[in-house]
Amino acid sequence: MSFVMLFTMLLCFALTISVAVSIGLSAIVGIQLANAHMLISVKEMFNSINKFPLAAIPFFILAGNLMETGGISRRLIEFSKSIVGSVQGGLPMTCVLTCMIFAAVSGSSVATTFAIGAILIPALIKHGYPRTWATALQATSAELGVIIPPSIPMILFGVSAEVSIGEMFVAGVGPGLLIGFALMLFVWLYSKYKGWGKNDGDGRLSFGKASLQAGWALLMPVIVLGGIYGGVFTPTEAAAVAVFYSFIIGTLIYREIGFKDLYNILHKSVISSAVIMFIIANAGLFAFLITRAGVPAAIGQWLEQVLQSPIYFLLGINIALFIIGMFIETGAAIIVLAPILVPVAIHFGIDPIHFGMVMVVNLALGMVTPPFGVNLFAACTVAKISLDRVVKDLIPFIGVILACLMLISYVPEISLTLRDLVYNK
Repeated sequence: MSFVMLFTMLLCFALTISVAVSIGLSAIVGIQLANAHMLISVKEMFNSINKFPLAAIPFFILAGNLMETGGISRRLIEFSKSIVGSVQGGLPMTCVLTCMIFAAVSGSSVATTFAIGAILIPALIKHGYPRTWATALQATSAELGVIIPPSIPMILFGVSAEVSIGEMFVAGVGPGLLIGFALMLFVWLYSKYKGWGKNDGDGRLSFGKASLQAGWALLMPVIVLGGIYGGVFTPTEAAAVAVFYSFIIGTLIYREIGFKDLYNILHKSVISSAVIMFIIANAGLFAFLITRAGVPAAIGQWLEQVLQSPIYFLLGINIALFIIGMFIETGAAIIVLAPILVPVAIHFGIDPIHFGMVMVVNLALGMVTPPFGVNLFAACTVAKISLDRVVKDLIPFIGVILACLMLISYVPEISLTLRDLVYNK
């Protein structure tokens, strides 16, 4: 049954059927082969999404769309430019830094791509950066949207692996800062090498003026993350707070969201949320069936025999996840694989929170790698360019993140030091 399910899913992928439908069809085939009642599918799909922490997903998506329309993203860009925009290569550094700040509220890399890319990709092109390079930069930088907390994939991992979402959020700070600063260093050196961006400081606001304009926007991640880490509210409640705050700022303070804008904001948020929830429901049914078939236990035993040390286990898992992430949506991959791999990681003495960060960072790479990189599609849409033209410029950025991934994998302190301080472990 498991083999037929896997074959059906891969066949659907080959036929370019959507990920959610492919997983759902393979699960239905499995139910038929097991001669089980079809009501099981309804029950398990409902159970997969009937979890309170998942309520944070639509709220964070809505908050990101409100920030984009409400002028928060534009002010964050001006603030970031006031910090790093004066140096050669300051504009691409601004792109990375803005994505880091925006990610501290949005929780979504696609929302980050559209909100920041719509402003910065044209600006980068205007300042003489190649359109393909600017597109690759934006797609890669927006990946920080799911690495720096709050993060939708971290919520999914916490639910699937039954670990603390709060601990996942705290653990994401170190890897997020590492990747963000590594990308900033790379684009600065690369711009100097290519001779790009000598006039990046033109039109830059002073730090004081930019800070004053972006003050309300900068207060948002402080409230959201401070509330989570301070124990004032849960991650799910923090998502609702982010929506309320961004709505008030966009409508009453910046006054860039009008009544006519609300329909488009809500419509876009509902569509994005429904797509993610549909994937979660189908992936939950698939995971239930393969678990009942004993596949996780069998894979765990096989991995324990083949990869006989934590070093080899992490290396093998990273290679496998990198390939899987290229073809399967990040959320679906986490829901299906986390219950299988986390017990094996614990067997090898790997902290499940540390392993969760390895999974999230690795699978997030799938958002910027062909053929199904959603960030890549979003950035190409903004830049009005075909995906195949971007691949060459994308390779160095992927190399930087892979180097950071190896550090995150083999230096657990990057993820766990802050977690241990906050939770006194």
